[in-house]
Amino acid sequence: MMNPDFTQRSEIAKDGKPFEEEYSQESKNLNEYPQQPNNLKGNSQLPRYGILALLGLMVVMGTVFAVNNQTKSETEEVTTARPLPVKTLRAEPVKSYQVLRTYTGEIAAIRTSELGFERSGKLVNVFVKEGDIVKSKQPIAKLDTSNLEMQKLQLEAQKAQAQARLDELIAGPRQQDIAAARATVEDLKQQLQLQRTKLKRRKYLYGEGAIAREQLDEIAFGANSLVARLQQSQSNLDELLAGTRTEQVAAQRAAVKQLEASISDLKITIAKSTIKAPFGSIVSARQIDEGTVVNSGQAVVRLVENTSPEARIGMPTTVVNRLRVGSRQTVEINNQNYSAQVTSILPVVNPTTRTQVVVFKLDSSRILKVNPGQTVRLKLTDTIPTQGFWLSNKALTQGLRGLWSCYVLTKPNAENTNIPKNAFLLEQRSVEILHQESDRVLVRGTLQPGDRIVANGVHRLIPGQMVRQIGE
Repeated sequence: MMNPDFTQRSEIAKDGKPFEEEYSQESKNLNEYPQQPNNLKGNSQLPRYGILALLGLMVVMGTVFAVNNQTKSETEEVTTARPLPVKTLRAEPVKSYQVLRTYTGEIAAIRTSELGFERSGKLVNVFVKEGDIVKSKQPIAKLDTSNLEMQKLQLEAQKAQAQARLDELIAGPRQQDIAAARATVEDLKQQLQLQRTKLKRRKYLYGEGAIAREQLDEIAFGANSLVARLQQSQSNLDELLAGTRTEQVAAQRAAVKQLEASISDLKITIAKSTIKAPFGSIVSARQIDEGTVVNSGQAVVRLVENTSPEARIGMPTTVVNRLRVGSRQTVEINNQNYSAQVTSILPVVNPTTRTQVVVFKLDSSRILKVNPGQTVRLKLTDTIPTQGFWLSNKALTQGLRGLWSCYVLTKPNAENTNIPKNAFLLEQRSVEILHQESDRVLVRGTLQPGDRIVANGVHRLIPGQMVRQIGE
């Protein structure tokens, strides 16, 4: 019985025999074998499946062979292509690099003052405005002093009177006063002598009973009165002749000194009614205007010294250790460079920023261009020890997972005769960026000293590409 899967064909096989004859011969051969049991009848199709598997394997191998031939032809086409011209740079190793660091601070005045009056009063004049540059001892503001001036005039009049009295005591009594006192003494002596003569006569007449007792007593008391007056006049004359006592002169001098002290105190009060600049400075704030009644100690203006401004910059302790007091540095203010001297290094370390304050003194010739509160910058170069290679930033290309790489020129194998003698093959090397400056980067990785690295145009290159060097 024929297999229903096969049909008669009229095609001619490769050897010229019809398929039908091959089939008949094959069937004849099969009939010569003894008949198999019924359980093995299903295995009659195994040869047919094996042939099909063999044919499929042959098809797969043919496909692989064709792909390999195509890849080989493409590789040969690449290797025989014209080399791409590139510029290179040599990998020169370095052991350190320098970093320019900028530290920021501000201009601080050495002295800052809030000026006010020591007494209360009415403000009548403010001679400056904000932003004015004032000199030392220059008037700033003034209070009303009219009542103080009147008190001063009164004290000066009292002093003049006391001084005249002192001069009189020092000069002593006049000769005219002494002569008048002496004349008074002589006159009283004469009167006393006359009174005593009358008393003798009255006593005689009283003894004779010619006069009464009352008349005798009147003459006696008159004589006693003249004696007292004579003693007084003589004492005045002696005082005039002895001159002024030293105690009186000293007391009068003390009175004059007291008046002078009162006048001096009043002058000081008047002087303090005018505020003067304690140092050369700039008026940073004017807080009160004319006509205001100010209290004692109330601030009127704020002055900031500008004669010797300081630059105060906080720096890490490692950087501060490199600076020396007295050394000169260049600082930048408003994009201009100024020479400054390190005057002091404050020993206190800021617990928050872990920095120390370095004080710089600016040249006085630059005062008009620098004001307190401005930002100041100091640039210092740090040397960091590390090994690597300087490359142009155009020589790097970014790879997978954030990695960076560059292309190195390598010599082709000797057996590859399709590559010209002056051509190289590109090899991709992974690198790590350590530091970057403007147009160059410091890297480390699989590079070797002397490697020729593609300097630019890496975006158009691929690993294994053939190139030729046109410059370094």
